[in-house]
Amino acid sequence: MARADVRVLLIGAGIAGREAATEMQKHPEYGYRPVAFIDDDPAKLGTEIAGLPVRGSRGDIARLVSELAIDEILIAVPSESGDTIRALVRACEKAQVGFKIVPGIREIILGEVTIDQIRRVLPEDLLGRESVDLTADLTAGAAGRDYLAGRTVLVTGAGGSIGGELCRQVLAAGAARLVLLGRGENSLFEIESELRPGAGATAIDLVIADVRDRRSLEVACATHRPAVVFHAAAHKHVPYMEHFPEEAVLRNVVGTANVIAAARAAEVERVVVISTDKAAEPASAMGATKRLAEEMVRAAGAGKRPCLTAVRFGNVLGSRGSVVPLFKRQIARGGPVTVSDREATRYFMTVREAAALVREAGALGRGGEVFVLDMGQPIKILELARELITFSGYRPDVDIPIVFTGLRPGERRHERLWAADETLVATAHPKIRRVETRNPPRADLAAVVGDLERAAMTCDREQVLKMLAAAVPSYRPGPLGARR
Repeated sequence: MARADVRVLLIGAGIAGREAATEMQKHPEYGYRPVAFIDDDPAKLGTEIAGLPVRGSRGDIARLVSELAIDEILIAVPSESGDTIRALVRACEKAQVGFKIVPGIREIILGEVTIDQIRRVLPEDLLGRESVDLTADLTAGAAGRDYLAGRTVLVTGAGGSIGGELCRQVLAAGAARLVLLGRGENSLFEIESELRPGAGATAIDLVIADVRDRRSLEVACATHRPAVVFHAAAHKHVPYMEHFPEEAVLRNVVGTANVIAAARAAEVERVVVISTDKAAEPASAMGATKRLAEEMVRAAGAGKRPCLTAVRFGNVLGSRGSVVPLFKRQIARGGPVTVSDREATRYFMTVREAAALVREAGALGRGGEVFVLDMGQPIKILELARELITFSGYRPDVDIPIVFTGLRPGERRHERLWAADETLVATAHPKIRRVETRNPPRADLAAVVGDLERAAMTCDREQVLKMLAAAVPSYRPGPLGARR
């Protein structure tokens, strides 16, 4: 509950702002007192909304904060871009006033804005776009039911950020049985403990197994007979995999081949493989291994069982090991916040979007496709760091220093979503594209994977890198992961 009589200036005199003001007026016990609106629409200037005057535009924030003795600003422009939100936050910070935000436009449509929904600005508000709703109608079949409903679904890497969110969405879809597969018993314990109390009629099974072990996967698939497999297990840290490329091969290449083989033997209907934007003209060993995983999907082709599809992700906000949790820990310690490069940019998506994209790929796929989400414009890592510092109540470069560490091994300054020999093709979902390439699928993948596995098992890193470069022509490794 807010302290008594917090004077609030609302940015945005549209539906969200009006409903937020009305909610505050209806519930004075919360201690919020809406005072006025600002809005960039000149037609609204001088009018009244919910009994409150529209006093100016965003350029008047500092003046009105002083004139009206404002304690807090409420940002009520849910359809605006992340760039606009960032500009408004900087204006609030300059005016030395606290700020909160109303929910996104989807939440406005689904239900009225309430005081309980008003919250602090979150990392997903910085996406530079409205968070994509991927849970519409595509996953529903002719009977209007999600294709996961009443089925057995197996998730590899179930203890990870994406795997865990996939499990939550599988439960929400009404699966008959959910099989959690992973090699880390502690992370599996955590996700099972979270899911089981709310599982309802969905049975939950747990399998401790490593995707590097084909026999374990064959036993798991033969035992549980899943209709759908979501393959989220992978090594994802680019600099680590530059130093240990054999591990990237064993988990990302051999592991994917094992999942596909086990699914085929058990007559699984659908397998969705998680890839990465780093697979587009890869500059790292991790990206090269993910590109080979995509090639396995493409080589399988359409109309075969299992129906294989792959999904490219950008960076996932808030996932384990990602930049946002790192920045938050650094801010909590008082800094410094470390940024690799002043100009570095990345594509970002939320964990919810990432998992929903996997589900939609399973519905859209006919076999052999690689899909990618429309993630808007890439975001500068430096700007993201500055904004997280500001949102935490500090001043960048004053209270919390920012230091530049240089690009790490395998890192690119700017990621890309598709390669020079690829194009993006529209799908039934306006925010999902299919990656189409001019090159035919490889016919020698089984031999390539076998040779890579043998080299990786002997930890012959030089040979592994040479073989990766031969298998993925656009990949040019430096000596044992040197900076490029």
